[in-house]
Amino acid sequence: MQTTRIHLDSNGQDLAIETIQDVEPILEWNKEARKEEQHSDWGRHVARIPNVILTRWLNEEWQRGNITIRLFGPEMDALVERKLQDPDWAWLRTDKKRSIINGGFGS
Repeated sequence: MQTTRIHLDSNGQDLAIETIQDVEPILEWNKEARKEEQHSDWGRHVARIPNVILTRWLNEEWQRGNITIRLFGPEMDALVERKLQDPDWAWLRTDKKRSIINGGFGS
């Protein structure tokens, strides 16, 4: 479940939107899923990514000036694929693909 809060800046005109999500159940599911071979009707299941992480990645791209990227578009798909290859985000993976984090999953 996720919660969204809207904050009014002290100038009384600007808004900040805060999204909060309990990611612990998703991360725990990922950890357990890495213990078994992942399959689905479309191939192997490689990751479960919390919505707040997807939103973070999208916002980071917009801040870099890439304002054409859209959630669930081909450019975002490519970004997600790159992120999942990055050892810093390997904990989102559910497959046993080798990673340089902790000597690799399923090694």
